[in-house]
Amino acid sequence: MAITHHSLFVFKLFSALGCGLVAGVFFAFSTFVMPALARLQPKEGIAAMQSINITAINPLFMLALFGTAVTCLFLAVSSLFKWHQPGAAYWLFGSLLYLLGTVLVTIAFNVPLNDALATVKPDSTEGTNLWSQYLTNWTIWNHVRTIAALAAAALLMIGLCNRAV
Repeated sequence: MAITHHSLFVFKLFSALGCGLVAGVFFAFSTFVMPALARLQPKEGIAAMQSINITAINPLFMLALFGTAVTCLFLAVSSLFKWHQPGAAYWLFGSLLYLLGTVLVTIAFNVPLNDALATVKPDSTEGTNLWSQYLTNWTIWNHVRTIAALAAAALLMIGLCNRAV
């Protein structure tokens, strides 16, 4: 029983910290990375973002983004089975917020925008036209996933303080 309780605590802690870490990465992009790229000439901004998008696909960032999703999925399901315990609602709603507002938004909106940007030549007219739309749309969706990850971290931390399951 103690091992199960300890393992569950580790899942909760990893989830809360993971949500906060991912929120911080996305916050950095919303507050200074994208504004800095917007100040560059379109071909320079495109080339820089294309490089960032390739570099972002690495084991550590993928572990933070998707490892947190796995633990949140586990916690969401677990909270349904222990709904009567204090804090279960925080675990469910925090986990769902991360899964839907961060991971789903990333997959449905930010990744397709990145894929479209990857196909243009930075010094082309098509690239220049795409860049201005990309900056606006990508950043709006990034704000959404930043807020979702931060709110999820807050809910999971509240659940952790309530010693929920």
